[in-house]
Amino acid sequence: MTTQIPFARAAIPIVDARRGKGGGRVRATPKGRAVEPQALEEVRKLLGDDPRRRDLLIEYLHRIQDHYGHIAAAHIVALAAEMKLAMTEVYEVATFYHHFDVVKEGETAPPPLTVRVCESLSCEMAGAKALLRELAAIAGSDVRILAAPCVGRCHAAPVAVVGQNALDRATVGAVKAAIAGNAITADVDSAYIAYDRYRAAGGYTTLIECVDGVRDVESVLKTMEGSGLRGLGGAGFPAGRKWRIVRSESAPRLLAVNIDEGEPGTFKDRYYLERDPHRFLEGMLIAAWAADIAEIYIYLRDEYAGCREILTRE
Repeated sequence: MTTQIPFARAAIPIVDARRGKGGGRVRATPKGRAVEPQALEEVRKLLGDDPRRRDLLIEYLHRIQDHYGHIAAAHIVALAAEMKLAMTEVYEVATFYHHFDVVKEGETAPPPLTVRVCESLSCEMAGAKALLRELAAIAGSDVRILAAPCVGRCHAAPVAVVGQNALDRATVGAVKAAIAGNAITADVDSAYIAYDRYRAAGGYTTLIECVDGVRDVESVLKTMEGSGLRGLGGAGFPAGRKWRIVRSESAPRLLAVNIDEGEPGTFKDRYYLERDPHRFLEGMLIAAWAADIAEIYIYLRDEYAGCREILTRE
């Protein structure tokens, strides 16, 4: 079994090419144009030696967005050329997601820094609207203040995200301090259980037993089926039965791990990953072994920058 784990922040959507955000028609694509040498050089620098695979398109769009604060039309053209994709395909993917700021030729780029104030139920009850008004009143031309849907930190409302730095129980003063100190990257709690600590406590023992033949697939599937574990995505489908069904399908079999919780009050995935990431990784790899998975894809929402940093680091 070979397992690839690209930490993409979203999967490429398969949608009607004529439909856009909210079901409306897609905006007109940028006119055909030649690749600008400078834009191509900038894109190549951001991509480095990483493979130009189509499944990494989302990640590469994020690199451009994170570096420049927006995605210029010239960079879309350059990225399409570098990845040997149709420019319309890159454009449609970039305009599908709200966290990508696509700037067409002749348009003004947004301010370099965006502050998102969560306006989900928990945050609104904790004063998010007042916080949003006060921040909008004092923001300079170099900062954009936006209302945002749930960012997955309902236990610490109200929340403001400065760049990618989530501020729990946010106040105007805390946001101003973060901006002044350029604290715009994810603040990762160093107390999480890292690899060495996890291994010392017996972590990955079960996975090793599976790979080494101490445990067989059928016994693991029966254990899962008898555990009563169910998915928490709404349908409540028994996990063990799902593993068995997937294993019975023709190869190659893929595993998508969906970490895109966004419903009000739902933050279990983020809370868990920021504290015990290797338990998640071991469980994921055991599932891949049991179902004979060829590749794993982790679907991680952009708001979970701290989780992404931990998973990439570990």
